[in-house]
Amino acid sequence: MTLTPLVYWAQRHEEIYLRVELTDAVNIGVQVRENVLQFQALGHGAKGQHQYEFRLEFLLPVKSEVSHKSTQRQVNITVQKEQRGWWERLTVQERKPVFLAPDFNRWLEESDAEMEIREKEEKRNRLKAVRHTEEGFVSLKTSFLFVYNLVQFLGFSWIFVNMTVRLFIFGQDSLYDTFHTISDVMFFCQILASVEVLNAAFGFVRTGVIPTLIQVVGRNFVLFIIFGSLEEMQHRPVVFFVFYLWSAIEIFRYPFYMLRCFNTKWKTLTWLRYTVWIPLYPLGVLAEAVAVIQSIPIFVQTKLFSIPLPKAIGTSISFSHVLHAYLILMFLGLFINFQHLYKQRKKQFQTKKRKTN
Repeated sequence: MTLTPLVYWAQRHEEIYLRVELTDAVNIGVQVRENVLQFQALGHGAKGQHQYEFRLEFLLPVKSEVSHKSTQRQVNITVQKEQRGWWERLTVQERKPVFLAPDFNRWLEESDAEMEIREKEEKRNRLKAVRHTEEGFVSLKTSFLFVYNLVQFLGFSWIFVNMTVRLFIFGQDSLYDTFHTISDVMFFCQILASVEVLNAAFGFVRTGVIPTLIQVVGRNFVLFIIFGSLEEMQHRPVVFFVFYLWSAIEIFRYPFYMLRCFNTKWKTLTWLRYTVWIPLYPLGVLAEAVAVIQSIPIFVQTKLFSIPLPKAIGTSISFSHVLHAYLILMFLGLFINFQHLYKQRKKQFQTKKRKTN
């Protein structure tokens, strides 16, 4: 004799929900043919572990596609109505089958179902509005980052090309007037670089605030305090090496970030971005250290930025002491940033290797 499971049903304007009370059901077969749903499965029902079957002829046409999901306690079936509407009953026959009952866990009256639809529509509209707002913010942020990186790329490219051309044309003489020919653009680029600290702090870019702060503050200290405030330093060749090494790193870094704004990668540029810093960054820090060391006697002689003490003591604290401490901090910063950049490089190329595999 064929055993029939207990079946509970509910509806919405576009769907029919059936819940079949079968525990640990296997070999489940569900299909709709000529508006009749046929179900069979092996599971534990009201009569124990047996094969269970049932068929339902729907009141109105339904689509032949049917979905079902089995859990440990039941089998959930969803049937799509051919036309949107509310049915007065589930089956063609007015007298419902004895195994069929309303699913009060999901049961709604027509008015409640319409309210549910309105709530879903309102939620969908709210999510859409939020998504549009987020997309607008993302596009604005992307535009801002692209323009920022473009401006920095153009600035440092001008510096690098100008210094290279002058070196070929004037030779060794170009080393001594670098500050007066390049400093205006370098001042602009390095002041603008302060934006990178804010970008990291506010989460506009995924990078650490501390490494970015170390680089920006370190460069601006050398540029404004060592070179900018001491005219004696502005004619020295060390200015050329500092500016040239800074710009050599940035002409690869900023175009890489420009492409990343649009989720685009150029393999060669990516390799250069994560490789050229290995020799250039330590050389840049070394050139900065040379500049600081060369400036110490000048600060001692001119007593610029020295801190005066009371007349009873009769002396002052020389700014050279600050520079000695700064030299120690400079190489500590080199260690921190070198670790940070190495981790970025390792992560970048490990990710590419996993994708290749």
